[in-house]
Amino acid sequence: MTAATHSTLFPQVPDSADAVLDGLDPEQREVATALHGPVCVLAGAGTGKTRAITHRIAYGVRAGILQPSSVLAVTFTNRAAGEMRGRLRQLGAHGVQARTFHSAALRQLQYFWPKAIGGSMPRLVDRKIQLVADAAAACRIRLDRGELRDVTAEIEWSKVTQTVPADYALAAAKAAREVPRDPAEVAQLYSAYEDLKRERAVIDFEDVLLLTVAILQDRHDVAEQVRSQYQHFVVDEYQDVSPLQQRLLELWLGDRNDLCVVGDASQTIYSFTGATPDHLLDFRTRHPRATVVKLIRDYRSTPQVVHLANGLLAQARGRAADHRLELVSQRGPGPDPVYTEYTDEPAEAEGAARRIRDLLDAGVPASEIAVLFRTNAQSETYEQALADAGVPYQLRGAERFFERPEVRKASIALRGAARFGGNDSLLDDTVDLPSQVRAVLSGEGWTPQPPAGSGAVRERWESLAALVNLAQDFAAARPGVTLGDLVAELDERMSAQHAPTVQGVTLASLHSAKGLEWDAVFLVGVAEGMMPITYARTDEQIEEERRLLYVGVTRARERLYVSWALSRSPGGRPNRRPSRFLDGLRPGSTAAVGRSAAGVSAGVERSTTRRADAVPRRTQRTPARCRVCGRTLTDAGEMKLMRCEDCPSDMDEGLYERLRGWRAVQARRSGQPAFCVFTDKTLMAIAETAPDDAYELARIPGVGRRKLDRYGAEVLAICAGQDLAEDDDED
Repeated sequence: MTAATHSTLFPQVPDSADAVLDGLDPEQREVATALHGPVCVLAGAGTGKTRAITHRIAYGVRAGILQPSSVLAVTFTNRAAGEMRGRLRQLGAHGVQARTFHSAALRQLQYFWPKAIGGSMPRLVDRKIQLVADAAAACRIRLDRGELRDVTAEIEWSKVTQTVPADYALAAAKAAREVPRDPAEVAQLYSAYEDLKRERAVIDFEDVLLLTVAILQDRHDVAEQVRSQYQHFVVDEYQDVSPLQQRLLELWLGDRNDLCVVGDASQTIYSFTGATPDHLLDFRTRHPRATVVKLIRDYRSTPQVVHLANGLLAQARGRAADHRLELVSQRGPGPDPVYTEYTDEPAEAEGAARRIRDLLDAGVPASEIAVLFRTNAQSETYEQALADAGVPYQLRGAERFFERPEVRKASIALRGAARFGGNDSLLDDTVDLPSQVRAVLSGEGWTPQPPAGSGAVRERWESLAALVNLAQDFAAARPGVTLGDLVAELDERMSAQHAPTVQGVTLASLHSAKGLEWDAVFLVGVAEGMMPITYARTDEQIEEERRLLYVGVTRARERLYVSWALSRSPGGRPNRRPSRFLDGLRPGSTAAVGRSAAGVSAGVERSTTRRADAVPRRTQRTPARCRVCGRTLTDAGEMKLMRCEDCPSDMDEGLYERLRGWRAVQARRSGQPAFCVFTDKTLMAIAETAPDDAYELARIPGVGRRKLDRYGAEVLAICAGQDLAEDDDED
């Protein structure tokens, strides 16, 4: 063997069954050796559940107790199934089937279709949305793109909960679902969708499960053949099982009890898709003689992170909370979670980007850092902040903001209005850029008030609202700008964000972060209205939001940063408050729970908190006042200049032009738009102030620590009379 064979990428295969058990803790070993009868493993986050169940299968196979071909391990994602297969191979357990529910059912359906149904199996459609659109056309119901996605999701939910079209309205009301259209219309669309599938001889992914269930129920000979093949079942992430998947599992088992399930009710975050922890929580009721093992030794996170996670669940209510697991960290102490309050969302994003830049400079790999948020619409602010900070990033579970279909369509509409606006009746009553953008985007689905619900319609609205907010900020920073100027600004931003990037910091929603982990995690936007989300109203919905935050916390191995903003935009009313889930956990909050020394944080930082050697920054917690007339400033552009637009400017025009020339050189060198170096407003503020030293330069809004380090010396040289832009051009 080569040296590489002994690396972590190529571990040595255990030489015996007993060697498979080496390195397992007592509870994991109990799981691995419990090979008979029903077994329920309650596994907390980071406790090595995949390790336990793969070693269980491998030990059974290597000891001759389990036949590899008789074992079927099922999970919920192809990634998880692939990881399980890889680990089993490394342990010498070849021939074991590890698949998703859909993959296992599809193989059986393809094999038994000729025998049970006859002929060839219908074609499987990858995406339903076109069929749903055709069903809507047949019903003469107009659906926009967002409604198409939401109706499609309702059809999927109905099928996994085994709800037929006639029962949809009652079932949706009972489940308190936020329906995208009138329930009767959704039921009509659902029925038309099913009719179209039959006419076109196609099936969808939910049909794969439904048809497999139907065959196993109706054909006892087929069911017995499956049961003779698979005699031992392992189900991972059992808290996410839907009623339809549970029914399929019961048919696979028959009257046997050779079943091992693994799950954690505190990580149930997909109830909107039909997942329910009830099957996990009722397991001991259905199987009174089951072996139950609890895994609570957390090998992922430090005691400080684990303490916060336990504190979140200690305040939980409901059935899942009654079965929560108290994790015990197995790692050495690490830094306390950092809680930071910011004045507004852009400041929060800038603060996160600044801290990430510091982590990268300290040697933390970008791939070991994640920014997690509640909704995909929050990503654009962080994409821009990271791009401005020169931090590479990647999006998981979400499209890049400017690649979203609604954003692309809106950009085309804005471009057309800018070119032919004089003939557009939508713009007849508009008086400024923000009103023009609102008028144009109203035709794309933007409304002054957000829509109810949590589906694609809401996400699309939030994307369009981000463009409206951008127009407002752009107009405030540059009075007199036109729609054409905004389109050019959008082009610059799109160009900057489409630049080639390497593997970088992960931007992800909390839902898409499930099953992943990083050394450093930034939980952003942890404020009321976002966490819990506004449309979470029932006790069950609130508790699922708490579990979602718990999942986010437990993604962190060592460093955890929790932040919130008091207002959405600069100068806005600071009427937001931190999430109720942090009450009693963050320093200074009420309803405090008992805390061990390891879990006590040093305090809540404000957005202006800095190290002793950090650059000074003007606080935003006191009103910003005009340095000429003393009036309180609320406009973002005026706040950057520190004076009213109408007050006289003492700007050195020559200095301003020299700074602009220098900025153009820097932009060409870095391949970035000019605003990524300094915005026009920041250059104007520098030209008005003409700072003599780094301290004065750092006090100007828009000059942060990173830009001071990168550009400060040259800017100060230009302010002192040197024309570096021309020197650079000559070079």
